[in-house]
Amino acid sequence: MEPKEKLEEKPLDFIRQIIAEDLETGKHATPVTRFPPEPNGFLHIGHAKSICLNFGIAVENNAICHMRFDDTNPSKEETKYVESIQQDVKWLGFDWGNHLYFASDYFEKLYEYAVQLIKTGKAYVCDLTGDEIRQYRGTLTEPGKESPYRNRSIEENLELFEGMKAGEYPDGSRVLRAKIDMASPNLNMRDPVIYRILKTDHHRTGDTWCIYPMYDYTHCLSDMIEGITHSLCTLEFEDHRPLYDWVLDTLETPCHPRQIEFARLNLTYTVMSKRKLLQLVNENYVEGWDDPRMLTISGLRRRGYTPESIRNFCSTIGVGKKSSWIDMGVLEKSIRDDLDPKAERVMCVLDPLKVIIDNYPEDLVEMVTAKNHPKNPEMGTRELPFTRELYIERSDFMEEPPRKFHRLGPGREVRLRYGYLITCVSYDKDEEGNITAIHCTYDPETKGGSAPDGRKVKGTIHWVSADKSVDCQVRLYDRLFNHENPDADKEVSFLEHLNPDSKVVIEHAKAEASLAEIAPGRQVQFERTGYFSADPIDSQPGKPAFNRIVTLRDSWAKAQQKG
Repeated sequence: MEPKEKLEEKPLDFIRQIIAEDLETGKHATPVTRFPPEPNGFLHIGHAKSICLNFGIAVENNAICHMRFDDTNPSKEETKYVESIQQDVKWLGFDWGNHLYFASDYFEKLYEYAVQLIKTGKAYVCDLTGDEIRQYRGTLTEPGKESPYRNRSIEENLELFEGMKAGEYPDGSRVLRAKIDMASPNLNMRDPVIYRILKTDHHRTGDTWCIYPMYDYTHCLSDMIEGITHSLCTLEFEDHRPLYDWVLDTLETPCHPRQIEFARLNLTYTVMSKRKLLQLVNENYVEGWDDPRMLTISGLRRRGYTPESIRNFCSTIGVGKKSSWIDMGVLEKSIRDDLDPKAERVMCVLDPLKVIIDNYPEDLVEMVTAKNHPKNPEMGTRELPFTRELYIERSDFMEEPPRKFHRLGPGREVRLRYGYLITCVSYDKDEEGNITAIHCTYDPETKGGSAPDGRKVKGTIHWVSADKSVDCQVRLYDRLFNHENPDADKEVSFLEHLNPDSKVVIEHAKAEASLAEIAPGRQVQFERTGYFSADPIDSQPGKPAFNRIVTLRDSWAKAQQKG
């Protein structure tokens, strides 16, 4: 389960301190953690934090982290989710070895434990409806009322529970509840439901069962069965910990894992709710779970993020006890930092404007040498064809440029990256006044971009050969939402904050010829533009399609500073 590179060493967080103390005192010989996703959706960046924590602790201690699917709700679970989750965890660089488990593996044991609770008077079958159970539960300031079925005899409860298992009663007609304390200040302890009737086929057990255990009941027992030492959960489960402990203590189980809560990941400009992510997919606001604008792990992978960048991001934000917000810029910086030293530099013109070098021979194709990385000479060089007709970015030319515009304009001289110095002498327009071509001259003594006479040219622009370039599609992905917290205003749907410019498609960008056969998934830097990845699905030989991973700089932070 060793990831490709070790995480940067940092002071121990509070969870790792607890584990270190338990090992030092001999409470545990080795930690056993688990990552327990529910297979009811795709994993997102918040799950990556939990994956890196649980598997990371195992890696650091040469120990074991279990992969366990808490599959107790067949109405929302599918095999495709199981497969995608396994793929995501492996892509992040972790491996559970032989320790792949499912809560459904324990259905028979969980049923037996429920029978044991009934026999000891700690569980009963209740006929209240769901709405009635909520009404009886009380409030944070008022105690609940006991169910009229709370004092059924053990024999009656056993018979009714057996009938529930046999499918004798319709969905929702009866539940099994733990008998704890209806006056408890913790609502989770007011006789919680631990089994319900659900006549739905399960993705693994088929129609074997028609009753299914609830998550809180299942989770602690699954941890116990597997010998988990430290059960790491996010803060929303803190109020559930007394129930976790009650189940294990009441059943007097042979081991008792320790539940520890940590702050979940709150990331600006996104939503972390599986329900809302599913809504985005089902209502076609995005193009599937792996849409590159989605902060799902599959979406990040398709966009071009690397597993190293996500692991480093999780290491950077750390693990704390209090909820806080992490700016999206931290995640974006992690991929910039990861790709900067290893992504080859290439040239691609997104909005092509033709340049005709009038004094360059029409039939000449000259090769110029370009560095694959300006700081890493070991990454080598490549040859680019230089021809009479080129493409540059339309934004690199202005008819009436201001003084500080260090690019091309009438009478202005600029440097073509790795090529020559050129000077604009004229330009053509169509009937609507749009510029269609720029006419320039070049200085043949300046190959490579430097002038023998020592004259200084401030502007350097990128380009591609008009004849020797390749057409490509470029998707300019941006943040899916234009509000820091799309859920902030409960009176307004989070959908109101969707960014209309989160995806801009350029159909006929011009890339240097070396990118014609780029391998799907490979990341490069388009010089002066940003980091891009060849789409793993749509990019084809001779017809590359690129996803923008991230801009070269945090344009959102700059925009906020201007505002």
